Amino acid sequence: MSFKKHLSIGIALLLLLSMVAGCVAPAAAPAAEEAAAEEAAPAEGGDAIRVGVTMLFDDRWLTSMREAMAAYGEAQEGVEVIFVDSKEDVAVQLGQVENFITQGVDAIVVVPANTDATDPMTQAALDAGIPLVYVNRKPANLPEGIAFVGSDSIDAGIFQMEWIAEALGGKGNVVILNGNLSQEAAQMRTEGVKQVAANFPDIALTKEQSGNWSREEGLAIMENWLASGDPIDAVASNNDEMAIGALAAIEAAGKLGEIIVGGVDASADALAEMDAGRLNVTVFQNAVGQGEGGIAAAIALARGEAIDQITWIPYELVTPENYKEYMK
Repeated sequence: MSFKKHLSIGIALLLLLSMVAGCVAPAAAPAAEEAAAEEAAPAEGGDAIRVGVTMLFDDRWLTSMREAMAAYGEAQEGVEVIFVDSKEDVAVQLGQVENFITQGVDAIVVVPANTDATDPMTQAALDAGIPLVYVNRKPANLPEGIAFVGSDSIDAGIFQMEWIAEALGGKGNVVILNGNLSQEAAQMRTEGVKQVAANFPDIALTKEQSGNWSREEGLAIMENWLASGDPIDAVASNNDEMAIGALAAIEAAGKLGEIIVGGVDASADALAEMDAGRLNVTVFQNAVGQGEGGIAAAIALARGEAIDQITWIPYELVTPENYKEYMK
C-alpha cells in the first residue's frame, strides 16, 4: 500500500479517537435501564472491552474488512472482538444485536443487511445504553448518538462513470449492474453513475439490473443482455464481483476488449483482471481503513470518549496507469 494511503488511514483513525465538540458521545441509558447499562459498561481497573460485530461472512471484500477488524482488535490491549454472521438477513441480524445486548458487550458494530431497516437495532442499542457503530453501509436513519464509519458511496459511482464517459469519448450505450438495492451502497453508487451520465447527452443508460453483488449473477445478467443483441459499449458495475462476472460473459461472447467494464472495491481479483488487461477501471474502497476505523470507534465509545458521528474513508480511482500501487 502506498505512503499516501497509509497516511490517510492514520489520519482517519486519529480523528476517530480525538475529543471534539458536538460529536457522538456514549449512549445514555434510560432510568429504567440504568442497572443493565452499568452491567454492560466496562468496569474501571482495566477489565476487557468486548465488542460484538454482526456482518455478512460470505463476501470476499467484507472478509478482508473482517480480518482487518480482528487484527486491529487483537493489537489493542484488553479488547475482545466477537464476530457473528448476519447471513444478510434483517431478522437474524436484529436477533444478534439483541443477543449482544443480553450478553452485556461494551459496544456493538453492525454492517447492516438492509440500510432501510436499521431502526429496530438502533433503538435496541440506545435503550440499553450500549454504543453502536455502523460500518461500510450507511443507514437511511442515523440518529444522534449513533456513529458511522465508511465511504461516501455516491463518490464511487461518480469516479467510475467519469472515467467511463471519458473513455467512451462522451457517447455510447452504458448498462448498470446494481448491487443489492435494499442497501445504501448500491443505491448511491448507481445514483453517482446517473448523475455523471446526465452531463453527457450522447451517453444512454440503456439497462440496469440487480446482481446482488454476486459474480455468478453478474455473469448471468450480462449473458442475457448480450443475447438480446442490443448494443452495449460499457458496463458500470456497483462492485468488482459483478464486473468480473460480466467480463466472463463478454469473453464467452467473443467481445472482450470491445466493451469497457468498470467495478468498485479494487479487490485482489479485480486488480489481477486489470493486470491481465481485462478490467478497465475500478474504485478503491479501503477495507482495512473501514474495518480498523469501525473497531477504533467502538472502543473509544466504550471507554466513554467522544468521536465524530461520521468518519469518511475516501474512495480512490484505480486505472490502468496506477493499479499496481494497490496490489499487495
